[in-house]
Amino acid sequence: MRDGRLLLARSPAPGGGVEWVLPGGGTEHGEDPYDTVVREVTEETGYRVEPTGLLGVDSVCHVIPGRLGRPVDHHSVRLVYEARITGGELRHEVGGSTDMAAWHPVAEVPALPRIPLVDRGLRLWRERPATGRARPDRP
Repeated sequence: MRDGRLLLARSPAPGGGVEWVLPGGGTEHGEDPYDTVVREVTEETGYRVEPTGLLGVDSVCHVIPGRLGRPVDHHSVRLVYEARITGGELRHEVGGSTDMAAWHPVAEVPALPRIPLVDRGLRLWRERPATGRARPDRP
């Protein structure tokens, strides 16, 4: 978040189209989550960042299609950090999970095609709950 704008990355959506996501991604085996934030934000946006705080934890369970048509009960646990830009320049990721990074005025984010984590991340940033829990069942 900077000057009333939120940094988002654009990703292909399941079934076609695109959706906006918070910059980030999976932790590699043995990697500290703090280091994951630094690496993933740089990969997807070109910015070097310093995480300044853990805003909270987003935990969601859902069923996804698995191999051989069998559904898989999937549990996502995502750590949502606040970070300060320390260097680099905005650029788009090449050959990765996103294809574009851009700053969006917060007031315009609700009109964007986006994943639910964007809204939960904004809520964590605004509310800063003592428990750090991003409740997906709240509007």
